[in-house]
Amino acid sequence: MVQKLGLALSLPTIKQVGGAWQPSNERNLEAWYKYQTGITLNGSDVSAWADSSSNSFDMVQATASKQPAYNSGDIDFDASASQSLSTASDIIFSGVFTIGIKLFPSASNAVVLGDNTSGQNEFFKITSTNNLRFKTDGSQVDMVLDSGSFLGDNYLVITRNSSDLVTLYFNGVAQADTETLAGTVNMDSIGVRAVNVNHYDGTISEIQMYDTESTALTADVNTYLSNL
Repeated sequence: MVQKLGLALSLPTIKQVGGAWQPSNERNLEAWYKYQTGITLNGSDVSAWADSSSNSFDMVQATASKQPAYNSGDIDFDASASQSLSTASDIIFSGVFTIGIKLFPSASNAVVLGDNTSGQNEFFKITSTNNLRFKTDGSQVDMVLDSGSFLGDNYLVITRNSSDLVTLYFNGVAQADTETLAGTVNMDSIGVRAVNVNHYDGTISEIQMYDTESTALTADVNTYLSNL
């Protein structure tokens, strides 16, 4: 049985987000995988997670054994089963961007977002409990947490400004380890990179992507994710 959980369906477990701001307020919203929204179920597994922006970068998984589970509103990925979701067209950032993610990883050496198209090999990957690697156009940078661990219930905001400065916000706090990396970012998958390696293990609740960057937007995304 396939069913879709969308905006029209009222789920009693949905947590209310404080404040009036919504990602859809932003004209530079590129993709939005919204908590408990746009999810198509194949039994208890997720065969699709619709893009809640207007750009239709829907994430799907046609192979039943590779479909992540739906777990109380979260998308639950099992790395041992090579589970992931992918969109048919790349989400591309040639310059500035803001990416927000609510997640609960249970293992490192795991890709959160990546390009699973042969020849691209671009990603955001948790390489250890305190290190996030960003790779694009054949170059990479590592961002180390000031303290704490990625393995747990956290939210991340990653920004790149017009000077190609990449900043990681961990649970709302800008981390000291900033890096510089230019290049065109191609993303088409949640939970995997090319080709079908470094699968994510754990849950992902929400992903927001914008092709803009500002102090105000970063604050809004951090506040929104903190309330999920």
